[in-house]
Amino acid sequence: MFLEKLTEILDTQLNLDMDINLGNIEEWDSLGMVSFIAMADVEYGKKVIFSDLKNAQTVRDLYMLVKSEG
Repeated sequence: MFLEKLTEILDTQLNLDMDINLGNIEEWDSLGMVSFIAMADVEYGKKVIFSDLKNAQTVRDLYMLVKSEG
C-alpha cells in the first residue's frame, strides 16, 4: 500500500521497491518531497519535515518515517 501511494504521488513509471535509492528516482525532487510530506500527514497522521527527508537514502527510509512511533 505504501509503495502504491508513493508511486502515485511521485507520478513515476518506475517499479518502486523498498531498497531503491531515492537518488535514482528522477521524480524525487522538491515537489516530490512536498507531496510526500502531505501524504505522510493525510494518510499516516505523521508530521514529516524537510530535515527528516535529508537523512533518507532509500524508499525504506521514507517508509520508516511514516511508520515510526512518536
